[in-house]
Amino acid sequence: MLRSNGKEDENSQLHQLNRLLSVSEIAAGIAHEVKNPLTSVKGFLQLLHEKYADEYCEIAESELDNAISIITNFLQVARPNMDDEPYQEVNIATELESILDLFLDRQYLVPVIKEFQDTHITLYARRNQLKRALFNLLKNAFESIPDRGSIRIQHYAQGSQLVVVIQDTGVGIDEDKLPLLGTPFITTKDDGTGMGLPQVYSAVYQHGGSIDVESKKNVGTTFYIYLPIHVQEEAHLNTIMDVVCHPDQSIQQFIEVNKEKFRECLVSEQTELTYTIEEVKEIANIDLINNAFNLIYLSLNNRPHEVVTFAKREGKTWAQHSLKLNYKLEWVQTLRKVFWDFFYNYCRIQKEHNFEDFFKIERTVNYNLDTFLNHFNISYNQFKDEVLQTQRELVADLSVPIIPLTRTVSILPLIGTIDTCRAQTVQEKVLHQIELLQIETIIIDFSGIPYLDTPVVTHLIRLFDGIELMGCKTVLTGIRAEVANALVEMGVSIRHNVIKKGTLQQALESIGFNNELLAPQNT
Repeated sequence: MLRSNGKEDENSQLHQLNRLLSVSEIAAGIAHEVKNPLTSVKGFLQLLHEKYADEYCEIAESELDNAISIITNFLQVARPNMDDEPYQEVNIATELESILDLFLDRQYLVPVIKEFQDTHITLYARRNQLKRALFNLLKNAFESIPDRGSIRIQHYAQGSQLVVVIQDTGVGIDEDKLPLLGTPFITTKDDGTGMGLPQVYSAVYQHGGSIDVESKKNVGTTFYIYLPIHVQEEAHLNTIMDVVCHPDQSIQQFIEVNKEKFRECLVSEQTELTYTIEEVKEIANIDLINNAFNLIYLSLNNRPHEVVTFAKREGKTWAQHSLKLNYKLEWVQTLRKVFWDFFYNYCRIQKEHNFEDFFKIERTVNYNLDTFLNHFNISYNQFKDEVLQTQRELVADLSVPIIPLTRTVSILPLIGTIDTCRAQTVQEKVLHQIELLQIETIIIDFSGIPYLDTPVVTHLIRLFDGIELMGCKTVLTGIRAEVANALVEMGVSIRHNVIKKGTLQQALESIGFNNELLAPQNT
């Protein structure tokens, strides 16, 4: 990628920043005038809904949530300087790996090609801002590919800059829309809000970086992100907060007094919006915020059994609603980070804690959070495994469709490719059904089988022997010329105990069926 000259880059960036600043003037005027009244209305609606269960209240709440969410996103983009997130060392390569884990369900259709170099480089940056920006770009890349395609991600140093390239083989962007990218409410998607790319541009520009875009319709789009590499000598690993702390407060009381601040920190840390907190509540009736407080209180009071019970219940619910496991794991890690930020501020203000107190709380909280993650993971996967096993059994039954024709005659039409695993399933199911239904004659129709290999033929020969051992007669029909030729080439002979017929009609006639009425003939 050949970049334009520095002056042009600077002018383009300045122009984009001016557009964002213009939007910020509008946003400042609507922040308190619109958002706060809507939040108040939502609160009264919730009280009304508790007293009078009514579906119209639910609809109104949902629409208010959408409006508040749009305004919040709008303000986050338009007034980036209001973000009080501290700067810290950030490894972009690691953050990209973490974000990609949120798209595992798409990567079987859209593989991601990673070309990472200079992965040791770190930036002094606002981690959540950049992570949210990278998430938005990758989300757009996946959504731009309707069926199959690929995404290529590059990460390398170029002089004093770190370069991240995200290239997709998607639908592309119209040439006339390229200059407008990054402008709020300008979107290339039918159902888009136009807030994703403005956040990307805003975050990159706030870090002194720049963006280039190349796109061609029905070919794909490539974003080039350039971020300056520089090290801040006095990087603060801990976050200093404006919190209330009374003398002789316990850490639990401290969190309770500053509960709203704790809530804000949890929400602000959620940069990988696989789901929003509201979506999880709507999908599975799970209140992530209240559950987070519950988990912290159980951990601080060292109640491991209650933590295990809570984790198992949560894991099953999460799996039942097919919510992504990696989002929950990220959420608990976010909770852990926010708790330790609060604990740092608690100790900073109290100044009366010794190392023994600190390590006691550290061991108790981390042990219980790890216990929660472990049992949540086990419960989640156990439920998924049970569902998978049920589905496998159902598929196995469907793959061996034994159809009774009369009390003693059944037919087994085999369709599609048969591998050794399916051949084993056929063997087990057929022998079991012969015993269960007391089948005396089974017609096995091979007309839907395109090919047989040697291991599968071996299984089928054993099946014919098993059928004979159970006193049942086998009628084999519908063998294609390709299959017959393959059997001849293998030197396989199906012995005389199996009746061979060319078609299903001939097979039915051979055992006394009238093929028009499909009923036994009178003899």
